[in-house]
Amino acid sequence: MKTIEDLGDLRGKRVLVRSDFNVPLDGTTITDDGRIRAALPTLAALTKAGARVVVTAHLGRPKGAPEAKYSLAPVAARLGELLGQDVVLAKDTVGEDARAVVEGLADGDVALLENIRFDARETSKDEAERGALADELAALADVYVSDGFGVVHRKQASVFDVAQRLPHAAGTLVFKEIDSLRRATENPERPYVVVLGGSKVSDKLGVIANLLGKADRLLIGGGMVFTFLAAQGHGVGKSLLEEDQVETVKGYLAQAQEKGVEIVLPTDIVVAPEFKADAPATVVAADAIPDDQMGLDIGPESAKAFAAKIADARTIVWNGPMGVFEFDAFAAGTRAVAQAMSDADGFTIVGGGDSAAAVRTLGFDESTFSHISTGGGASLEFLEGKTLPGIAVLED
Repeated sequence: MKTIEDLGDLRGKRVLVRSDFNVPLDGTTITDDGRIRAALPTLAALTKAGARVVVTAHLGRPKGAPEAKYSLAPVAARLGELLGQDVVLAKDTVGEDARAVVEGLADGDVALLENIRFDARETSKDEAERGALADELAALADVYVSDGFGVVHRKQASVFDVAQRLPHAAGTLVFKEIDSLRRATENPERPYVVVLGGSKVSDKLGVIANLLGKADRLLIGGGMVFTFLAAQGHGVGKSLLEEDQVETVKGYLAQAQEKGVEIVLPTDIVVAPEFKADAPATVVAADAIPDDQMGLDIGPESAKAFAAKIADARTIVWNGPMGVFEFDAFAAGTRAVAQAMSDADGFTIVGGGDSAAAVRTLGFDESTFSHISTGGGASLEFLEGKTLPGIAVLED
């Protein structure tokens, strides 16, 4: 996989960069600019090299046509602040204004095309439709740099098809993401511990199946744990439960025992009668959840046990919070895992999505983790052992 340095002298060259600027917004205010900051090393390197930088990205889920609430205008403003230079926003994706903006770039300038998902061809299943958009994107540039890790698991025009049409390389962010995930999965230092949480076990089935033969310990928390508890024959009250996955989970528990993989489940649970920030919280044994209560976090004893299982690990991958960390009463389990990883001497990866949001929300110093992924879905699919189209197309 080529890096930017492998592309040679870029001065005066038009470089199309696919970034991931799918940031959370409150109206037009960006509430977390982490993904914009993650793009800065690549963009700064290109501007310093004298390239004429054309950035394409998406925001939200527009339905293939312009929607004002999904405009990249707030992103262009913030990106300009962080880069310390003006970032011109084109009024369209590949149309007349985009072509004019690109034509007007000088060496070291940066332009941002409007939301690529305003064009329905970006996400089309039809290869010819995607290809037509990729042709128009490629006409705007001399080379292509893939730096939106959050979308590399998608076969989309600006991620996959355009890379087939231009000399290409991985940006700093994508290269670091893949390098970190490979280090954690291909030949990890042991003990190798994987912490899985989040709401649904069905979202993590592929990861569990793939890691049962690789990890030394799997620590299970979050809403998905109740399907595991049900598989052990315990009642889970009003907790989130995927009944159709109980038999599958029973099979995983049996496989883990056969392979000598330790699956660590919570022994106590923080419960409440309803899903509310101010709901009265109590701690119960994991095998004694009352019928009228729902589990919203792992309990304090479990938090200590999970931290202990993390402490001596040499490689730790975490994907998914331990509870409803957005509510203070149910954030302690997630905080304990984040603290244990922050304190650990091993190589630590926070697997994007809600886990990354939790680290920032709970006030942890991001530099205390070896790597915080910008792509929850992409990192999950990598951990499942799947081929990521946006990475495969760069490996030539």
